[in-house]
Amino acid sequence: MSAPDTAKNYKDTVLLPKTDFPMKADLVAREPQRLAKWQEGKLYQRIVAQSKGKPTFILHDGPPFANGDVHMGTALNKILKDLIVKSKTMAGFHTPFIPGWDCHGLPIEFKVVKSAAGLTPVEVRQRSEAEARKYIDIQRNSFKRLGVFGDWDNPYLTLDPGYESGILRTFGKAVEQKLVYRMKRPVLWSYGAQTALAEAEVEYKEKTSPAVYVKFALVNPPPGCDGASLVIWTTTPWTLPANLAIALHPTFDYVSGTFTHESGRVEKLVIAKSRIEAFQAATGYKLNTEHANEELKGNALNGLDAQHPFLPRTSKVINTLFVTDDTGTGAVHIAPGHGADDYQAGREHGLEILSPVDPDGKYTAECGLPEFVGKHVFQSNDGIVALLEEKGALLGNEKYVHQYPHCWRSKTPIIYRAVEQFFIKIDDIRAKALYEIDTVHWMPAWGRNRIYGTVESRPDWCISRQRTWGVPLPVFYSASGEIIMDPEVIAKVAVIIELHGSNLWFEKDDAWWAEEVGLPAGTKRGNDTLDVWIDSGCSHVSVLDRHPELHAPADLYIEATDQHRGWFQSSLMMSIIARGHAPYKAVITHGFVVDTSGKKISKSDQGAGKSSKPMTADHYYNTYGADMVRLWVASVDYQNEVPFSEDLFKQNSENYRRIRNTLRVLLGNLSGEAAPASRLPDVDVEQASLLPDEDVPQGSRMPHASAAVAPAYTLVDRWILERLHVVTKECVDAYAHYDFRKVFSVINSFITGDLSSLYIDITKDRMYCDAATSPRRLATQAAIREITETLCRLLAPMLAFTADEAWEHLGHKDSVHMELFPVPNPAFPGSDATLAVNELLKVRGVIQQAIEKARQEKKIGSNLEATVALTLPAEGFDHPVFNEPATLHEFLILSDLKITRGGDLSAVVQESTHCKCGRCWKYLPDVGANAEHPTLCGRCVEAVG
Repeated sequence: MSAPDTAKNYKDTVLLPKTDFPMKADLVAREPQRLAKWQEGKLYQRIVAQSKGKPTFILHDGPPFANGDVHMGTALNKILKDLIVKSKTMAGFHTPFIPGWDCHGLPIEFKVVKSAAGLTPVEVRQRSEAEARKYIDIQRNSFKRLGVFGDWDNPYLTLDPGYESGILRTFGKAVEQKLVYRMKRPVLWSYGAQTALAEAEVEYKEKTSPAVYVKFALVNPPPGCDGASLVIWTTTPWTLPANLAIALHPTFDYVSGTFTHESGRVEKLVIAKSRIEAFQAATGYKLNTEHANEELKGNALNGLDAQHPFLPRTSKVINTLFVTDDTGTGAVHIAPGHGADDYQAGREHGLEILSPVDPDGKYTAECGLPEFVGKHVFQSNDGIVALLEEKGALLGNEKYVHQYPHCWRSKTPIIYRAVEQFFIKIDDIRAKALYEIDTVHWMPAWGRNRIYGTVESRPDWCISRQRTWGVPLPVFYSASGEIIMDPEVIAKVAVIIELHGSNLWFEKDDAWWAEEVGLPAGTKRGNDTLDVWIDSGCSHVSVLDRHPELHAPADLYIEATDQHRGWFQSSLMMSIIARGHAPYKAVITHGFVVDTSGKKISKSDQGAGKSSKPMTADHYYNTYGADMVRLWVASVDYQNEVPFSEDLFKQNSENYRRIRNTLRVLLGNLSGEAAPASRLPDVDVEQASLLPDEDVPQGSRMPHASAAVAPAYTLVDRWILERLHVVTKECVDAYAHYDFRKVFSVINSFITGDLSSLYIDITKDRMYCDAATSPRRLATQAAIREITETLCRLLAPMLAFTADEAWEHLGHKDSVHMELFPVPNPAFPGSDATLAVNELLKVRGVIQQAIEKARQEKKIGSNLEATVALTLPAEGFDHPVFNEPATLHEFLILSDLKITRGGDLSAVVQESTHCKCGRCWKYLPDVGANAEHPTLCGRCVEAVG
């Protein structure tokens, strides 16, 4: 029933939310303005200064390479670091963050040399440094634009003289410990870049190779093997000119028998018994079983010789345990100059290290085949196969598709090539490194096994590079060619380079350097540079040890999963050398950002032709805003691969809008709030229940927003503050455990369910229609202030810009980033109100079903038009709230409710017979009771009076 018609309009008396906090985020325009404000106000410096004296937490920045734009994989990495730094700071730690860049190395030099031929070494270095510094500025601006805090004016650069001197001093310690040696042995060689490569600089791609079966006739064979040949299988025919041996497993069973080809060709061959079937299928040869075949162990042939198939020399038959019977023939072609296992077997059996290939990947005269000299090895495979066929040594030839190592920069297939290189003896430090791995906290736990396995199996570390853009390998050669590798000389070089920079190594001549370091006339410098993994691997010396505000070991390293064989490992090895223990206390591994096909996103995938699938961070923060990128990072499962596309990214926008709109509603409801300045003073709170024991900062300080006189909180207010207590505790605990996805999930659930769907909806009537000073309205405003301030602080690490903006609209003059995390309000630790609300929600669900049915039947139009007859069971639902009609009406958003006991929980809905209040729209019996306001209910009369 409607109230009598009246000319009065009460619209202006309704207390609608008011706030200047804009609904439209316009992050792309507003974020740079806030960033400028932070920079002008030296916010990072003030945060660090404010936290001095508190427990220190050091996250050491693994340096990105100084080339290319910041792609979304790099953005994920740097924002994760920022989430950690911000959350640790807000948890009460002193957390200075020194960002850094890895500046030397092949990618930059490769680009410089490719763009201009004929440059001198000094010119290459000058251009390379300019190239590195250009991208340092580009990347630094991107990181700052993403809201990442750090000492951006004073980053560490591996090209700085002070940093380089730390590398040289650490290398000097390795020399002092007799860990460094020079030897000719096979290394991963990039003929495209003309340098040795580290394992971490290799990527695997599919390659089709010729797989050939080749016979080597035995010389002076034992009984039963007269006229027999060993058969090897290889996918690198080009290495056959370097063959010096054939390896058999000493305990495998081998068969010496007659094999007949389907063409009629007959050969007497020796093949592992377990591989005969596969050999027959691949070649068309069949073992003649009509006659008895000789069986023997591999050790029976050990020490014999076999004739090389096309060169005038023999190959030694040896026994090794690395021979397997899962592929091939059980006989392995050994070229000690072209493989790690081959090299080791060659050393054990006194073989020459023959590697007849030059830096360009072309045969030298040592190959013994004049017609092949100067020809590239990969272009020679067909010629070698033809030669084998001509000599009658080819038994089979097929195409073999496999994963093959390629140079990460030139993208060319790599070759194993024996050259004189410098190495670190890993065996001498392996045991200590493995021990130290188990003193570190690895997250996820499988990270421990991954790095343990790589360290356990890695060979000696090839540390020399035949490049120009790097830290010089500080060795000299006497006039007679003897190596001079002296710790005292290296220390002198380090001092000179710290004063003048490493370009001096290339700018001054041999005579100048010999005089400066006290070596005899005629001494020459080495031409090699150090592996760049030594550069970044020495950051704990050149950064953590040199900055007084930092410490080693660092509390945490965090990088992508490929760094178990990269920076995590190089840092570990160099730290064992430098200080005898690991450089980190804990290590987090995050997954790669991959496109929708599962391919890892990398810098080399960016650029021309990629506009349809932008992957650079600037596209996303310039289109959607940095907080959108930050929210994406916080919401993903970063410890696994992170699928990414622009469409997937856009799905995150709804989460952001929900958070922002909720903050806006909350801020709007604080309009006309009683002076919020009456906050209680800060209190000392021990957060031991919220943080891991080792992370507890004693005496963390954090205020609660609270009035000097406790508000008259109603049931629903007490419930939301109990929920806020739980949310606060869960979020602070999740931050402490680096579980940012849980923080996002908990806050998102709280905002979506508890706040938007329930609390804001339920209290809308009192906020809009109660008198401005009504106790329950003031109580809700007090609760909303505490909720909003708590949410701003909990969101600050994730939504760095938006949380600060909302904090400002709460009336604060300084940044939210100067705050600590909230402490769960000790006044609401229990669950009394929560238990009552849980029962009310059961009732609410039943009533809503009944109302929805009545609405579909056209009995009513809205909840407020309904008169609800609620039946409660005889037992249960016994909380006192069920005897409080006003509370029930508000919580259930009803005008009229009648309760009876007995029977099942149910609800019956009828149209209300009361009149509708023209201001609050409830249907109440006292509407029209006041002559001056005949269309209002009693509550609204009081409110407008």
